[in-house]
Amino acid sequence: MPLHGGKAPSWLTGRMRKLAREVSSIIIDEYGTGAYLARLSDPYWFQAFGCVLGYDWHSSGVTTVVTGVLKTALSAQEHGLVVCGGKGKTSRKTPSEILQTADQFGFSEDKIKTLTYTSKMTAKIDNTAIQAGYQLYHHAFFITEKGKWAVVQQGMSAQGKSARRYHWLSDSTRSFVVEPHNATVCDTKRPNVLNMTATESEGTRKASVDLAKEPTRKLMRLAQDATLPIEKQQKTLQQWVPEIAVSQIPSLDMPRNINWNALAHTYEMQPNNYEELLSQKGVGPSTVRGLALIAELVYGEKPSWQDPVKYSFAYGGKDGVPYPVNREAMDQSIQILRETVEATRICDKEKTRALQSLRRFVAPDAKPLKPNSTEKSDGFKT
Repeated sequence: MPLHGGKAPSWLTGRMRKLAREVSSIIIDEYGTGAYLARLSDPYWFQAFGCVLGYDWHSSGVTTVVTGVLKTALSAQEHGLVVCGGKGKTSRKTPSEILQTADQFGFSEDKIKTLTYTSKMTAKIDNTAIQAGYQLYHHAFFITEKGKWAVVQQGMSAQGKSARRYHWLSDSTRSFVVEPHNATVCDTKRPNVLNMTATESEGTRKASVDLAKEPTRKLMRLAQDATLPIEKQQKTLQQWVPEIAVSQIPSLDMPRNINWNALAHTYEMQPNNYEELLSQKGVGPSTVRGLALIAELVYGEKPSWQDPVKYSFAYGGKDGVPYPVNREAMDQSIQILRETVEATRICDKEKTRALQSLRRFVAPDAKPLKPNSTEKSDGFKT
């Protein structure tokens, strides 16, 4: 999504807030808060929802404005759902806002700790374990009265002037460090992305943990060896076995700013797994990248370089590049939104405007939609 600056005008956000409250209320009343979180974690639904509310579909602002509107439109008392965090400095308030939410919902101390840890780890994974050149700057943490959660967060690439969005859902997250996302959305699928959350990176994750348990001086020595020209590096038996020969990956180089103090602390902690390693304060992108490089050179464990992007809205749809549109999922999202808009208590003029926005997002050549129309989802297929 193109990275757009500025703010949405107040005349628009006021209307978006009103419509978002009505649409959300009907969905929550009909399906429950768990199903509502599942909708937000569906990139097709979320993008279409932003369009229904009147925001430009092809913009990084879809993420920040829609979640910002929902933060003020939803309430613990009326909806049983709260949005914590937000854009920039507001994202840092997430832990304190989780505490406020806990008071409203009556969560236990253990539940508070779990939710706070979840917020921290989802942000750290997308900022550290996946290195695609996108710096996280927006973190929205949704919590229901039953303790379920969802995360919608976004990173920016200042160099490429684009953004990518990450969707998380408690019901589908089995591990923070292994294929954890419900969706990752971006217009660009980059060729070389260090993805430590990929299933293929399991060997590198385990080797990184083993290395983190070694004395810091030994790691420094290994890091120095890694910066030498390949002909001067220590030889291994694998180099004489053609089918498993270790090859130097040009895009993986030793970072200059490994946090050795953090690794010294990690050595004292002796982490049991990769999640515990990542959770340590000070273990950032450079440290993760450095450990991955040493793990490859010492153990021959190569990490995944596949970009985890799974959805695209600007291109890659009807022509099947890089993958076909999931028409059934998109049609279902559109139909749910359309029926919900028609059931809202807003005036016919606003309903028409919302439905027309939805029509333009899905099929520019579709015939105009009217409130209370009985047309089915087939009319939206691309």
